[in-house]
Amino acid sequence: MNVISRFFKDTSGSTVIEYGLIAALIAMALLAITQGLSALLITSSQTKEIGTENPFS
Repeated sequence: MNVISRFFKDTSGSTVIEYGLIAALIAMALLAITQGLSALLITSSQTKEIGTENPFS
């Protein structure tokens, strides 16, 4: 909670912009990871429905 209170009390513009950019980068990374995992899971389930043998399962 101390970090959050310091964030809201911070009046320097550059620091706030940097925190915003870091938060945006983290959000984009999480989005890319979840999209990649969902594509992997969809592909995996489709190959099992078709009956294709997967040597790694």
